[in-house]
Amino acid sequence: MPQSSAAHPTDPALAELAVVERSGMIESRHFGSIVAIGPDGEPLLELGAPDARILPRSTVKPLQALACLSVGAELRGPELAIAAGSHTGQDQHVSVVSAMLERAGLDESALGCPADRPEDEPTFERLLRTGAARTPIRMNCSGKHAAMLLACAASGWTTHDYLDHGHPIQQAVRGAMADATGVDVSHDAVDGCGAPLFDTTVRGLAHAFRTLVLADPTTPEGRVAAAMRTHPFYVGGTGHQNSRLMETVPGTLAKGGAEGVIGVAAADGTAVAMKIVDGNPRATTLLALDVLGALGIDVSGAAELARVPVLGGGRPVGAIGIGADLDAALTGPAAAR
Repeated sequence: MPQSSAAHPTDPALAELAVVERSGMIESRHFGSIVAIGPDGEPLLELGAPDARILPRSTVKPLQALACLSVGAELRGPELAIAAGSHTGQDQHVSVVSAMLERAGLDESALGCPADRPEDEPTFERLLRTGAARTPIRMNCSGKHAAMLLACAASGWTTHDYLDHGHPIQQAVRGAMADATGVDVSHDAVDGCGAPLFDTTVRGLAHAFRTLVLADPTTPEGRVAAAMRTHPFYVGGTGHQNSRLMETVPGTLAKGGAEGVIGVAAADGTAVAMKIVDGNPRATTLLALDVLGALGIDVSGAAELARVPVLGGGRPVGAIGIGADLDAALTGPAAAR
């Protein structure tokens, strides 16, 4: 596949991580930053600007769920998995979120996330035929919001203002993020769902996912990881890439987010995280699998996710592949380990 090591036009520090090839021609290139660390926490791969500040989006939902657990929310099994996930709005997801709200003494009107359609296409089409309106509970972040509300109820905190940046539950999230990533928060933002969003780094994300996957299963960190890996359907949904990765590579923890962010950790603690600077996530899962595979992790069960075809007239005419900088890092002399 034709490749180029040309620097990103606006930031030479960024690395070419993926290319999109159509009919033998490179059509698009994805630049960004990526880090892989070993079970001992030592760096195995660093490209781009791994210590640059990023907004991690939904990739940090496992840490938001961790904060909810740590302040007393009773979350187990599918409830904990959906708190740490971005569900696709299927009926099973709605049922779990509804039960969480009921235990908090609340209903859907307490959710601060916007009304949305389910991301699962069959569910959306079914609801569309019935004339059903968009609702907050079908929004992919409703599990996170319900967990925050349940944490507030368990702690005796107010719920009407749970999305305020100074609210105790959001301060707990801030602390959990800093502890898990080893990176102090320096910027407050607002996520697409309306919840506070705190910045971190790609390196920090890799360390957080390693921490979760290696944690004692009786600790809050270990409980989050166990719930996600045991109930991957509630982290995403039918056919969702995060769910499929955890279903097909035993012991793996995976959570992607908007704007090209992802964190993945293998059962042994090898972890990879990245940020695609143009915000397109189409290559993130296949890149994570390629990196883990190059580092000796058996990811053969997820082969379907490691191939992303480019279509022309409904048939494959190309594919998304590894960019020149990442390819060189994985196959060059420095890659020998």
